[in-house]
Amino acid sequence: MRVRVRAGMRGSAAVAAAAVLAFVTAGPAASAEPWRPRPGTLYISDIRLGDGVGWSAPPVQQGWGASYDCLEDWSWQRPEVNVWHREFTTAETATAEQKVVVFATEAEAVAFADAARQNYADCPRRRNERPDLKATGYDHGVVNVEEGATLQGMSTFDTDAQERPDFNYLWGVSRDGDTVTLVRWSSYWGAPPVAAWKNVLRTAVNKLY
Repeated sequence: MRVRVRAGMRGSAAVAAAAVLAFVTAGPAASAEPWRPRPGTLYISDIRLGDGVGWSAPPVQQGWGASYDCLEDWSWQRPEVNVWHREFTTAETATAEQKVVVFATEAEAVAFADAARQNYADCPRRRNERPDLKATGYDHGVVNVEEGATLQGMSTFDTDAQERPDFNYLWGVSRDGDTVTLVRWSSYWGAPPVAAWKNVLRTAVNKLY
């Protein structure tokens, strides 16, 4: 069994808020932090949704990647080290991605996970500011794994689209000590695989450490 010593303790709401402020204003100091060993991440074979669709993916890469969905609206300074991502695609319509972030303290990880959930929850409101788009948000509940995981979602309908006006998203957020993983699924075809994606999220968290 792998044993890992975690830095810090579970922070109170006040500590979490202070952590948010710390990495918002960290700037150059955060970039000086050394890279730590990468946590475990999802394999292609871990994405099993029961639909027979095959997935492919390049190797895990350092950094945030180009896909943000609703995260692009954040105003905080993103950490630039100890961040990894892997993008998954199908030959059909679906895509997925895992992002993993390791923080210096557990309090910072708590704050980041809370901020991610709030940002996703607010995403439909921001999307509805576009007159041609109708967005609906969903709370798909929790997954009992490590320090807890949540699954949120959104469906959008673009009235200006000539084809494929519908789009669906699932956003999983979970934490294991000082490490947070975000696991996203999206597609413009069919209903979101909520139950199956909860299993993928549970697997992603269990594989971190």
